[in-house]
Amino acid sequence: MSDTVAVLDHVDEYLRLAQEYDCSDVHISPFTKPKWRRFGLLQPIWDNAETLTPEQTESLARRFLPDPELRRIEEKGDVDFAYDPGFGRFRASVVKQRLGWEIVFRVISTNLRTMDELGLPEAIKPLLRYHNGLVLVTGAVGSGKSTTLAALINEINHERTDHIITLEDPIEYVIESGGCHVNQREVHTHTDSFAAALRAALREDPDVIMVGEMRNLETISLAITAAETGHLVLATLHTGSAARTLDRILDVFPTTQREQIRIMVGESLRGIISQQLVPKKDGSGRSLALELLVNTPAVSATIRDGKTFMLPGIMQTGKNVGMVLMDDALIELYEDGEITADEALARSIDPGTMRKNLDL
Repeated sequence: MSDTVAVLDHVDEYLRLAQEYDCSDVHISPFTKPKWRRFGLLQPIWDNAETLTPEQTESLARRFLPDPELRRIEEKGDVDFAYDPGFGRFRASVVKQRLGWEIVFRVISTNLRTMDELGLPEAIKPLLRYHNGLVLVTGAVGSGKSTTLAALINEINHERTDHIITLEDPIEYVIESGGCHVNQREVHTHTDSFAAALRAALREDPDVIMVGEMRNLETISLAITAAETGHLVLATLHTGSAARTLDRILDVFPTTQREQIRIMVGESLRGIISQQLVPKKDGSGRSLALELLVNTPAVSATIRDGKTFMLPGIMQTGKNVGMVLMDDALIELYEDGEITADEALARSIDPGTMRKNLDL
């Protein structure tokens, strides 16, 4: 048993390893081995590691939690905050669950990358030159939305001389003021909720507002109003395509308001970026598959008429303005030899058509 990897003394030791090996998440849970998510795959850090006991996970949590967060988990049973041990930034989530205390960290790359470094298409840049309207970045958890959003804000920060307010839970990338004056506010630390922060932001003379997540009716409603009243609003949603994003926005409103909201969104929307990070065929990392909707007169009319099912067809013919469908982006990655046919099929919006295109 001498070669068994013992439980480390402090969570920081796990986090240093995760940084070194380019991992996105670390999981420390009772009755299991320490795990990390590397290139999208959740696996034990060491196959021969000691299984964690509930006492060990609780001890590890108590050792790194600041007093306010420790009080909050004792009272509410869960806590979520930005953790900075001095060698990087991490999003920490600690919860009490059936088997004991569980800790999950998201590794935040402190290296704020540009749009070009991320390989984002040039067609996104014109969306950032508007002085009002709504730009949405969508995708599942862990699809790189925060990284893309930070790159978009950074682009504006260096191209314009405006006031940018970011509302995040928690603050992930620290954005220093460039040409713009940048204020970053953290939900639970600096404000009670996204909606409260958004309401306050409208009185702070902003030009650009970034909303970390449009979670509910009130936040979505305020974001649309802000976009309509002369602010450029960038926000995220957990949806997989442009059509589903618009359906999600409309569905949160009462039926009596939907017609009015369709008109407002049809006019204020600038574009929707939907993305996925797909494991590479050679196991060396993940490739970005990106769908882009740009609001044209045809798109606007479709939204106003509530015919979002027609959007894929419009996007297919809108390639001249940079529009791309998710399935076309996946096919391109497959044809370039970056991802497998199975991955392309599993992540497609229209599996039937994708199967034909891949000759499966």
